[in-house]
Amino acid sequence: MGFTKNKEMIAMLLAGGQGSRLGVLTSRVAKPAVPFGGKWRIIDFPLSNCVNSGVDTIGVLTQYQPLELNSYIGNGQPWDLDRLYGGAFILPPYVRGKEGEWYKGTANAIFQNINFIDMYNPEYVLILSGDHIYKMDYNKMLEYHKEKGSDCTIAVMRVPIEEASRFGVLNTTDDLKIYEFEEKPPQPKSNLASMGIYIFTWAKLKEYLIKDEENVNSSNDFGHDVLPAMLNDGNNMFAYEFEGYWKDVGTVESLWEANMDILDANVPLNLNAPSWKVYSRNNNYPPQFIGEDAVLKNCSITEGCEVYGTVENSIIFPGVKIGEGAVVKNAVVMPDCVIEDGAVVEYTIVAANVKIGKNAYVGKYEGELNEGEHPEIAVIGQDLIIGDGEVVAAGAAVSENMTSEAKEEA
Repeated sequence: MGFTKNKEMIAMLLAGGQGSRLGVLTSRVAKPAVPFGGKWRIIDFPLSNCVNSGVDTIGVLTQYQPLELNSYIGNGQPWDLDRLYGGAFILPPYVRGKEGEWYKGTANAIFQNINFIDMYNPEYVLILSGDHIYKMDYNKMLEYHKEKGSDCTIAVMRVPIEEASRFGVLNTTDDLKIYEFEEKPPQPKSNLASMGIYIFTWAKLKEYLIKDEENVNSSNDFGHDVLPAMLNDGNNMFAYEFEGYWKDVGTVESLWEANMDILDANVPLNLNAPSWKVYSRNNNYPPQFIGEDAVLKNCSITEGCEVYGTVENSIIFPGVKIGEGAVVKNAVVMPDCVIEDGAVVEYTIVAANVKIGKNAYVGKYEGELNEGEHPEIAVIGQDLIIGDGEVVAAGAAVSENMTSEAKEEA
């Protein structure tokens, strides 16, 4: 298959991870397809960043529970990625010869798609993760990569030194040239944390992907294998410092925190800024309806909602109904849920299409908390029913119906 022109840079978006740390939220959907912020999904952020940065060719590498994610991306039209030349492409593992294989690691996933990348003959390849919330101009990072004559440029953020051991840490010279890469070091020498966003000169990356695949002892991972190999061979590698908002939402706590950040005026995460729009594929819901006795405080209520109770410091997705006397606080309620009269939901993430019965209490905490602390976040899985009067403890992860009928069957 031939093309008449080459792309300067294409993006490869790693979206196949199982997301096991999100528990019941990813039991039926891939992590990048998890809803976020009232109207988006996690994958909307890297896709929108690409479009806003002028990167119009994106390979989306899927593997775990891909159906909803594949359907959501479709032909890429909501992100202006339905292009005759370029656009968004779903890239699952596929069969070669008599057999195929799952993606074995982040580097192997890119290796398996070398032919796709070569179709566009790019000079540079941008590697992205599908589980980060942030706005970033990748074109600025590319200009930096070219200015430095870099073989590999890694986006970094400065984090408090006491938190640096949670990340891959880059040690650099004064001009940000990387001389050492440490994966979650117990005693970090630097506070430059890798964001998992890389720009490679394609010819160089292709060379190292082939070498890595030939190494039977490799785990086929960028952080553990490819990047250290490039560094050991003396390649030019630079850190690119990013100063905006960025959060890895790979855990229940971090996903809840990122949703709550939307409601915090002091957090630089303006999702409605027209200069850097975050695009999404939304269903057409009717306007929201707020009942005359409803009480709303510091919350985001999306279209198609009916609210008759109290909502405080919460993110409410489309199509949610909150009954009379119901109280929802410090919660994330995903699409098409019903919270019936008198129910209480707090410090909880409720997945899509859940019904919480009358006078149920979800996220109930019995202990005492110090100032600034909050209970562990409870999670209710998709399509479940929490029966009338049922109690779900703080921090619980519910994966089955909680009703009198379910208890009798058990």
